[in-house]
Amino acid sequence: MTSSVPSEFSGKHVTVAGLGVSGVPAAKVLHGLGAQVTVVNDGDDERARTQAAELEPLGVTVRLGDGDTLPEGTELIVTAPGWKPTKPLFTAAGQAGVPVWGDVELAWRLRGLNGRKPAPWLAVTGTNGKTTTVQMLASILKAAGLRTAAVGNIGVSLLDAVTGEQEYDVLAVELSSYQLHWAPSLRAHSAAVLNLAPDHLDWHGSMEAYAADKGRIYEGNHVACVYNVADKATEDLVRAADVEEGCRAIGFTLGTPGPSQLGVVEGLLVDRAFVEDRQKNAQELAEVSDVNPPAPHNIANALAAAGLARAFGVSAAAVRDGLRAFTPDAHRIAHVADVDGVAYVDDSKATNTHATEASLAAYESIVWIAGGLAKGATFDELVAGAAKRLRGAVLIGADRALIREALARHAPEVPVVDLDRTDTGAMLQAVQEARRLARPGDTVLLAPACASMDMFTNYNQRGDAFAQAVRELGA
Repeated sequence: MTSSVPSEFSGKHVTVAGLGVSGVPAAKVLHGLGAQVTVVNDGDDERARTQAAELEPLGVTVRLGDGDTLPEGTELIVTAPGWKPTKPLFTAAGQAGVPVWGDVELAWRLRGLNGRKPAPWLAVTGTNGKTTTVQMLASILKAAGLRTAAVGNIGVSLLDAVTGEQEYDVLAVELSSYQLHWAPSLRAHSAAVLNLAPDHLDWHGSMEAYAADKGRIYEGNHVACVYNVADKATEDLVRAADVEEGCRAIGFTLGTPGPSQLGVVEGLLVDRAFVEDRQKNAQELAEVSDVNPPAPHNIANALAAAGLARAFGVSAAAVRDGLRAFTPDAHRIAHVADVDGVAYVDDSKATNTHATEASLAAYESIVWIAGGLAKGATFDELVAGAAKRLRGAVLIGADRALIREALARHAPEVPVVDLDRTDTGAMLQAVQEARRLARPGDTVLLAPACASMDMFTNYNQRGDAFAQAVRELGA
């Protein structure tokens, strides 16, 4: 990176907390801006040593195995988003009056590097659906002819986006609650909170703190705060936000939209927010069939993406074209195959009850494959809401008993197969058992409501195992 050096970083002693996806780019950028950089990291494993070897020849100091001690002379900490606010490092920083930023905060402050015009941010958060919505948004913006990228928590570095050679007209930015916690200066053009459900409470300490960090995405919005009409907590966050004069609250709904909302009418996605005389008029944006897949929660994602794009002035035709061009990532309510009249769907990404509730709501008659690491979740509400849709259930993983007990309480008539094994081969048996329970017209749905690490490396590997097992059925 070639740059003029902002005076605020030249010679400044900056500690980067954590290596990995965000720490290495942050250390490189800060070093390039003339800062004296020290990286501290909890781990001292092979990966960390490899990353340290990449940074140390640049003149960056790396301390492995000690992420809790504040280096002497530190004037600023830039932290990896997942580091808890309760770490001793941050306690020491608070006592010393040292500010703590995340990599998102750093990226926000560097948007005008080299005198370039900063690209506005259209930002998305929520418990579930963030990545899909941001990808839909980027597809719509590209269809409008805009230079854009999907960045942030989606796995693409925001620092690279704001400091690299490529210039953008607008960025579609996915932000986690962790990233928002450490980004006090962020002021998006427009932002959306898709939904709120208990998640990461061990990190935030309470549901109230988690919601407050999500709500930071609305602070200082210029044009639109997009919220979910079906989730009052998201609207409450809009009401609490301190926004720019003239910024509007824009709702999205799966029902008929009111004024200043986007919604669904007779199989069409329509806009009653960014039209003249919104009391009387509506603009057709796309057909429900243009959304892939057209499951209810994914239609909601599309409406949120459309709302942000329309706030940026994108045409209705670009919304339609962008949604048609969008292809979802693997393991997100992905149709694998039809075997003997039964559909097999992989939603391995549904790692919590909120995501699984949306997945189960997309089908009428389901053989449900579920289980894994519950992460402290309870399943009574989920099972009670889905009981009438369940043909049967096949349970796998370490915490499957919690789901089995909820099924016994709220869906006692549903047949349950409890697989007492946690090896990776259990997925093949699970699919075979699901086939035995299913009838033509049913959907066998992998929507585990749990994390995967008891049996698999990640949800991707779990979904791949499911898809391979389904292919063996049809062989």
